[in-house]
Amino acid sequence: MFHSQRFAPALRRRALLPLPLLALPGWAAAQQRPAPLTPAQHAALAAAVDSPARSAASRARDGARHPLETLEFFGLRPDWQVVEIAPGGGWYTEILAPYLHDRGRLYAAHAPADGTEYERKGRAAFAEKLRADPKTYGRVVLGTLPRAGGFTDIHPRGGADAVLTFRNVHNWIAAGHLDDTLRAFYDVLKPGGVLGVEEHRAPPGTPLARVIETGYVPQDFIVERARAAGFVFVAASEINANPRDTHDHPGGVWALPPTLRNGAADRDRYLAIGESDRATLLFAKPRTAA
Repeated sequence: MFHSQRFAPALRRRALLPLPLLALPGWAAAQQRPAPLTPAQHAALAAAVDSPARSAASRARDGARHPLETLEFFGLRPDWQVVEIAPGGGWYTEILAPYLHDRGRLYAAHAPADGTEYERKGRAAFAEKLRADPKTYGRVVLGTLPRAGGFTDIHPRGGADAVLTFRNVHNWIAAGHLDDTLRAFYDVLKPGGVLGVEEHRAPPGTPLARVIETGYVPQDFIVERARAAGFVFVAASEINANPRDTHDHPGGVWALPPTLRNGAADRDRYLAIGESDRATLLFAKPRTAA
């Protein structure tokens, strides 16, 4: 992952101010957005969500994470080359791998093998997950998160069709390399390729210090920085919205399930709220140069 702090000082000088959250004009957005899935593609994606490769613990979170609706909103095709960013323990990998297995390709950009002890253990556990089920994961390419200059070991032939990231943007803001990371995504995509982002959502105008403290990011700020990296903003969805989330918990977003950072304190209230309120955003790399 990046070690550059170039982006951080500029952020720390200002709050994350609200911007007009407008997608492209209808005709232009239609040119950038993937076509709706066919009935056969929808059925294949639904089958992947119901894949026996998925653990019971993963399935239990479907009601909060809406994987079928989210991936369909991103326009995911079974013949695409897809880069999954920071897959962690593989919650979405369990769906993406079987869906892309026969005709597509999944690249998993995980923590570096030479990173911190925590990163090394996480990558090793993920690699073991892939090795333990070659029938499901045998075609997954395990690579590394981008460093300064971009991806070092993930190079889809002709460019990726999609880059997908789930609840990671707040980490890149805190580490000071959000702009560089978004640019790496832009570079790895083919013209017309899409960037799908799901992120804990803060109210507009939330200051940077509060974003880093709580893990919630203003939706309009994500749109601003993605546009600055060259992306066009295609659409937003409320698929993963949670109106019960007040965004102001001691311990930030991690007070909520599944982390429940605060232990027994207000546990029932946090369980009743459920997982965080989340923005679900679709961007595209222009099909032709501006």
